[in-house]
Amino acid sequence: MECYNCGAKLTAAKRCKNCGADVRMYRRILMASNSFYNEGLERAKVRDLTGAADSLKVSLLYNKMNIDARNLLGLVYFEMGETVSALSEWVLSKNYKSRENAASHYLNEIQNNSSRLEAINQTIKKYNQALAYCRQDSRDLAIIQLKKVLSLNPKLVKGHQLLALLYMQEGKYDLANKALRNAAKVDANNTTTLRYQNEVKQKLQENNSKKKKKDDLISYQSGNDTIIMPANFKDNSAWQTILNIVIGVALGIAITVFLLLPGIRQKSKSESNEALKAVNDTLSTKEQTISSLESKVKELTKEAKEAKQSSESVESKMTSYEQLLNSFASYAAGDMETAGNALESIEVSDLSDSAKTVYNEVYAKVNEQYLSTLYQEGYSAYTKGDYTQAIEKLLKVAELDEKYQNGNTVFYLAQSYRRADNMEDAVVYYRKVLEQSPGTERARVAKIYVDQADREASASQQ
Repeated sequence: MECYNCGAKLTAAKRCKNCGADVRMYRRILMASNSFYNEGLERAKVRDLTGAADSLKVSLLYNKMNIDARNLLGLVYFEMGETVSALSEWVLSKNYKSRENAASHYLNEIQNNSSRLEAINQTIKKYNQALAYCRQDSRDLAIIQLKKVLSLNPKLVKGHQLLALLYMQEGKYDLANKALRNAAKVDANNTTTLRYQNEVKQKLQENNSKKKKKDDLISYQSGNDTIIMPANFKDNSAWQTILNIVIGVALGIAITVFLLLPGIRQKSKSESNEALKAVNDTLSTKEQTISSLESKVKELTKEAKEAKQSSESVESKMTSYEQLLNSFASYAAGDMETAGNALESIEVSDLSDSAKTVYNEVYAKVNEQYLSTLYQEGYSAYTKGDYTQAIEKLLKVAELDEKYQNGNTVFYLAQSYRRADNMEDAVVYYRKVLEQSPGTERARVAKIYVDQADREASASQQ
């Protein structure tokens, strides 16, 4: 255990021997974090993944640097099929501890497996499409899409739950119960799954009771005997039996007269019609086959384009995360220029909320030192007469903060352009000196060159 103030190793004493900081409360916080981590680990072992995730989140609230808790939370998310959340946790873990961290192994396993990345992309795309079908009340299409999702990612708990919900809306409670059992195999104590199972159980019991009522038997006493028979049983008398036989014979004769005889007459005509129908069916089948193949070609072309776009999006996100890691590593090594360049190449929209937090922290720490380093390098190059290098460095500072060093940045940038025989750009920054630092010596020098440029422009127009 290290001191939160100075980083020295702590002993059993109440205060740090190196800096004297009171570490009693700090110890309690770390112990609480470890306690919730152990609780999350125990729950994960019995497949209570939802409970494990809740415990691990509390553990990280107490100590965000608890690497074991963060890595385990990523594994829990991955086991539940939520791969994006798992990657976010592992990237954060790698930022906090870059060496000897299991998160690096997990990230490499996914990044180096192109087929797994493709499966993840397809799962996300098809699950979102299923949600869109649900919003459009197209439950049949949503069910088909979810089956494809679960074939790619059988551990996606949310997918099983949504499929069960659709089956419940369709009244197919047996299939809903099966989907919920599959969800429970992944996450045994998920409250949403348990709630759905309870509702399905009640509906199945109601359906079974209704079915039994239809099959109920009735019984009555006849002397010393108990007679049991179906509720809808009717005891016809002898004359009713004879009447039923007569009616049946009459119906048979009527069927023979009105159905069989006309059928014989039309036999020859039917044979010719059937032959013509067979020819028409053959032609129709071929046309349908051609149309179906054309439709499939269009669908496959569309899916290929979407897959390419999705792959490019994932590659862009992974590049942003990699640049974020590079900037953090460069900052830790004291290379502020490299860290600043890495931050400039990051697409902030590609980062998750937790990754944006890391980005903002690194940016705030690097920006000031980055500007200071660039300014010192630019000013040093200016004093040495290397105006090309001075323009390159000072221009970066001006793009980020034109008023840096109380206006000295734009002044020396203008001077560098002038001495590099680029008066056009020099005048642009001399004008900015006049706007930002009126009444100063810098402004007096800038005005000389601005007036000179204006006179030359007026003379060229005449």
